[in-house]
Amino acid sequence: MSTEHFNQDLIQFLNDSPTPYHAVATMVHRLQKAGYESLDESETWTLKTGGKYVVTRNDSSIIAFVLGNTDQGVRMVGAHTDSPCLKVKPHPELNKHSYFQLGVEVYGGVLLNPWYDRDLSIAGRVQYINSKQELCQQLINFEKPVAVIPSLAIHLDREANNGRAVNPQTDIPPILFQLGDDEKADFRELLKEELARQGHTDCESVIEYDLSFYDTQSAAVIGLKNDFIASARLDNLLSCYVGLEALLNSQPSDVTALLVCNDHEEVGSVSTTGAQGPFLKSVLERIYGNGEPLTRTMSKSMLISTDNAHGIHPNYASKHDEHHAPVLNKGAVIKVNANQRYATNDETAAVYRLLCQQTGNQVQHFVTRSDMACGSTIGPLTAGVLGVRTLDLGLPTFGMHSIRELAGTRDAYELSKTLTEFFGLKQHAFSKI
Repeated sequence: MSTEHFNQDLIQFLNDSPTPYHAVATMVHRLQKAGYESLDESETWTLKTGGKYVVTRNDSSIIAFVLGNTDQGVRMVGAHTDSPCLKVKPHPELNKHSYFQLGVEVYGGVLLNPWYDRDLSIAGRVQYINSKQELCQQLINFEKPVAVIPSLAIHLDREANNGRAVNPQTDIPPILFQLGDDEKADFRELLKEELARQGHTDCESVIEYDLSFYDTQSAAVIGLKNDFIASARLDNLLSCYVGLEALLNSQPSDVTALLVCNDHEEVGSVSTTGAQGPFLKSVLERIYGNGEPLTRTMSKSMLISTDNAHGIHPNYASKHDEHHAPVLNKGAVIKVNANQRYATNDETAAVYRLLCQQTGNQVQHFVTRSDMACGSTIGPLTAGVLGVRTLDLGLPTFGMHSIRELAGTRDAYELSKTLTEFFGLKQHAFSKI
C-alpha cells in the first residue's frame, strides 16, 4: 500500500467512526473481511494455533489477535477508541427564545472554543423498546449537519480576543432548530423518527442513549505540499487505524500478535472497558490461564501503547523542552517520563529503536518540560494490571483535543510498517530473554 492509498483509507476510517461504537463496528467489519472469527465473552472459546479472533466489550472496546504458540510471548499494540467530545444529557431539551437546544456534558479534556461555528451532527447508540416489548439497541448516525453552536458576535463582547472564557453549562448547548409558537420538542421522539428514517421502524419508544455531537467536516489531506492530515478524533483513532493495519499486514509467527483498543482513556480508564479494567486481562487468562501461566507469558511479552504526542508548534515553541520537541513527519515519538506517567523504560525504547533501524523509519523523543505537568495514557495502566514491559509511543500532532487536529501524512504510514515488524518480533530481540 502506498502512502497516498494509506491516507485515503485512513480518511475513510475516520469519517466512518464518529463515536467509539462506530469505530469498533468499522474495525470488526474489516477484521471479519480478513478472516477473523468473532468471539462472544459469554460463550466457551475453542482456540487453535494460527487462528484469527476478535472480541468486543460494550461495542466500544475491541481486542483482535492471531494466536501463536501458547508457550511463547505476546506482542501487543494498544490504543483507545474514545475522544473528547460533547455528550447529550439524559434530559437535554432546552426551549429558549424560540430555539430548540440540547444540554450537553463535556467528555474528557475538550478544547471548547473550536466547537463554535461548526456544522455538527449526532451519533452513538440508542436503547429502545420494539413492538414485542423487547429491549433492543442500535447504532445511530444523523450524518448530515443538524446543529450549530454560534459564536457571540465581537460587537457584543469587545474583549473576546483578549481571552473569552467558556462556561460549559450555559455557553455551548447546540441549537438544532427553531420552534413554532408554543411548540415543544421531545428529543426521544426525534430519535424515534430518525431510527425510522434509517430503516429501524419497529421502535415504539426510545428509553436510553449514549450520543455525542461531532463535526461533519470530512477528514482531509491538506497543505500546499500535502504534508498534513486534518481530522476530528485523531486522538486516538489514528493509532487504532495504524494498529489495525499493522495487525492485518503482519505475517504468521510463533508469537501471538494482539491489538487492544480501549474505551474511556480520556476520562481515566477505570471502567469495564477501560485499560484499568479487566477486559484485556480476562482475554489473556482465557488464552493462557491465570496465575503462574499468565505471569510467565507476560515475562516474555511486550506492549506498545500508541497514543498521540505533542509536536512542537512553531508559534508556541516555548511550551517544549527544546531537546525533546517532535516534528511532524519526522517519525513516531518515544514518550518518556521519570514519574511513570509514561511506561517507557530504557529496554523497551531500545527494542523500538532497533526496529526502526531494521525498517529504515525515523524515531523521535518527547519529554515534557520539567516545569509543566505531564499527561498520561493507557501504557502505565495496562503495565500495572499485567506486569508487562511497555513502551509509550505517539505520533506527533497539533491541536490535541481540538475538534479538528493535525498530523503528518507520512508518520502513520511509517509507524504501521514498524508495528507490523513488531508483531512478528522473536523473543531473542529482548535483552533479558
